[in-house]
Amino acid sequence: MTVGGPVRGRPSATIRPVPLDPGAAPVGVSEVEVRRSARRTRSVSAHRDGTRVVVSVPARFTAAEEDRWVTRMLARLARPRRRAPADDVELAARARALSTRYLDGRARPASVAWSARQLQRWGSCTPTDSTIRVSDRLRDMPAFVLDHVLLHELAHLLEPDHGPAFQRLLERHPQTQRALGFLDGVDFAGGVPPARCGPVATDDSTATDDSTATDDSPRSGDAADREPPSGPR
Repeated sequence: MTVGGPVRGRPSATIRPVPLDPGAAPVGVSEVEVRRSARRTRSVSAHRDGTRVVVSVPARFTAAEEDRWVTRMLARLARPRRRAPADDVELAARARALSTRYLDGRARPASVAWSARQLQRWGSCTPTDSTIRVSDRLRDMPAFVLDHVLLHELAHLLEPDHGPAFQRLLERHPQTQRALGFLDGVDFAGGVPPARCGPVATDDSTATDDSTATDDSPRSGDAADREPPSGPR
């Protein structure tokens, strides 16, 4: 089955059955949708949507590269995942550990909490009272993605804008670019502009942005992401 329009002479999306080998795909998944994007140059992302796995790949991939990455991403989704912090206490402890490791302990939030109201941002920071809120859409995402969002908001306690000094703080985390690619992939799969982490908010209700993900975005759970090596374009 083919859906969507052509991209570089190939359909923008195709649907195929999953491999029959046990352990080659997550339990309960019956098919794979491969989405090809001319905007992607290197990153590959995958997420589960009900009984389907959606894999987003660069349009420049050959059929062999595509097959290889679909197989790899299915295997990654089938692996057990590390549990996200269950409550605000664990989340705050994780933030403190990140501050100590990457920011020399200088970022000291007064509180860090999950928020069910953060539907248009991945996170927000209020420097006036040193509070951080993180969207609970991140609960089921990989640990390195949650850590990136937490570090982003922690950095805002030290640098209020996204200038060079702020970017240098984020670059201390080795998986910053991978996390950004993952979050862009989640938004791309839902057909919406990228959601953002917010530098300043007075409360959850004001942490809004017109260029964001919405409730129509794909389910965040069971997601995987990997950056393939660069090759000829």
